[in-house]
Amino acid sequence: QVPLKPGRSLMDWIRLTKSGKDLTGLKGRLIEVTEDELAKHNKKEDCWICIRGFVYNVTPYMEYHPGGEDELMKAAGTDGTDLFDQVHRWVNYESMLKECLVGRMAVKPIAAPKAITLHVLAAFHDLLLLMYFLTVGQCVPCRKYAFLSLLYFLFYSYDWFQTDSLITIVIYTKQKDMNAELVIVDCQDKRLRGEIIVGSYSYLVEVDLDHAVSEDVAVNIAEKVGKVEIILKKKDNNHWNTLGQPCEGHNSFIKRTDRGLFYRKCKLVSKTEVTHDTKLFCLMLPKGTHLLVPTGQHIYLKQIITGTEVVKPYTPVLPFLPLDFQEPSHHDGVHIYLMIKIYSCGLFTQALDCLQIGDYISVSNPEGYFNKSQVQTSEDLILLAGGTGFTPMVKLLNFALAEVSCLRTVKLIFFNKTEDDILWRNQLEQLALKDERFDVQFILSQPTKDWVGRQGKISSSLLSEFVKRSRKDSKVLICICGPTPFTEQGVQYLKDLGYSQEEIHAFTA
Repeated sequence: QVPLKPGRSLMDWIRLTKSGKDLTGLKGRLIEVTEDELAKHNKKEDCWICIRGFVYNVTPYMEYHPGGEDELMKAAGTDGTDLFDQVHRWVNYESMLKECLVGRMAVKPIAAPKAITLHVLAAFHDLLLLMYFLTVGQCVPCRKYAFLSLLYFLFYSYDWFQTDSLITIVIYTKQKDMNAELVIVDCQDKRLRGEIIVGSYSYLVEVDLDHAVSEDVAVNIAEKVGKVEIILKKKDNNHWNTLGQPCEGHNSFIKRTDRGLFYRKCKLVSKTEVTHDTKLFCLMLPKGTHLLVPTGQHIYLKQIITGTEVVKPYTPVLPFLPLDFQEPSHHDGVHIYLMIKIYSCGLFTQALDCLQIGDYISVSNPEGYFNKSQVQTSEDLILLAGGTGFTPMVKLLNFALAEVSCLRTVKLIFFNKTEDDILWRNQLEQLALKDERFDVQFILSQPTKDWVGRQGKISSSLLSEFVKRSRKDSKVLICICGPTPFTEQGVQYLKDLGYSQEEIHAFTA
């Protein structure tokens, strides 16, 4: 993000869109835009961008864009769909830019097809290449077996059966590492949506059920064979002739980025202070939802603010930092905890802070690219956190100390402005006393004269002092999260110090 001029906040942009001012320059007309016409509008003072076949005049939005003008200019006069998806697919541009809509492209760009066939072919192409590299050097029968297994994997579907009281949907994934975090189920108002995560792809079962079911939904997983069972309780013990009416996207296997985000309404059940400006929000998932947010992944919150949909990413944390790691902690599967800093001029966080206990907010499916196997193959884990960039470190700390026996050292280097800004300081200090593998260093950029610890901002000299391998050749993973400049500078400093890209994971959303 870049600093915005006074009067250029999100709230100011919303006010401008509600003012009735002509933001397109077309006096309310919608036009068809050719590629040649789109290309002409490629300057800061005249900038059109195409997203998913719709063209927007983003010239008036330039000064309001949190990422700065230069980021918008990367797509000036072109189709910016791919760039948009890479940076912030979660943003509801249709709502944010609806007053800037110029019209449709005269010739539609090729969109992601709705039919499963082309998606499967694309997936087949990607995975076939992978299978080729995995089977090079194997005998012909082995390669044939791997090829057939891949075919079966790509074209798997679901089945269902019933008893007098239950409906069971069975999905055979053939994934031996299938677990509860890879299965997301929502069943409300007779609509069942079950999504199975398969790397960067997902398989979807979505139907309007033939009859009513209770709010209780059970998910059983046979990890060794990858079988997933979604079990529903009938409200009436009647015989179902069909499972229900298929919805758009039902029985499809496509890239997750093509599927889009799915939201459900969650209830705010508690809100407690962590520091002077940060609170711990506890949200309750609706009955009929099975959702576990994996370590290192984030969700999106969506609110309607003065008629405009606003979306922001947050990383769930634990309700507290466990000090006893005798057994892995288990998610209760009911609550999501979010540690959120309330900004005095932050439109979204101010709206969050105004929520009352019992109010609802929309919560998306998890997103993110962090893989826990990165930790499981490391000997040293180093966490660099700036302010609320501490949030992805909470579950990561818990997972590392509870479940990864090969780790020799786990170090958190926590950057804040003042002592009052340090999140869960007491818990972190207690954890350092409790577990000899764990060490925490607090670094302040605006300390009082009484502060006896280290001070400064993230720098190459500070990192060279604190970021070290426990042994000369030990495998290290360095995770970093914070404000965008903090993260970008930190990654560059680490590379300058000789750490490879594979040894660094930056949490971004």
